[in-house]
Amino acid sequence: MIGIEHYVIVSAILFVLGVLGIFLNRKNVIILLMAIELILLSVNLNLVAFSVFLHDLVGQIFAMFVLTVAAGEAAIGLAILVIYFRGRGTIAVDDVNRMKG
Repeated sequence: MIGIEHYVIVSAILFVLGVLGIFLNRKNVIILLMAIELILLSVNLNLVAFSVFLHDLVGQIFAMFVLTVAAGEAAIGLAILVIYFRGRGTIAVDDVNRMKG
């Protein structure tokens, strides 16, 4: 039988992969956004797993709110990325410091 420990382990693996994706690849914005999505999905997995384990719907409802925030973050992030690409011709994160001022 699959217990709560299995869900927590899978969630921890997803979280570590997301954090590694952020720290190891700082040059590509798309990969950074995908790493943030992995982190949010690992949090959602924990929320739903503990909600089922405790027989409480609050975790599942909160997971739905996190999904809506993640969808908004992805949409706004990709819109900023498209505008930045049109202006600069590249999506390299190294050049973002030119946006100041």
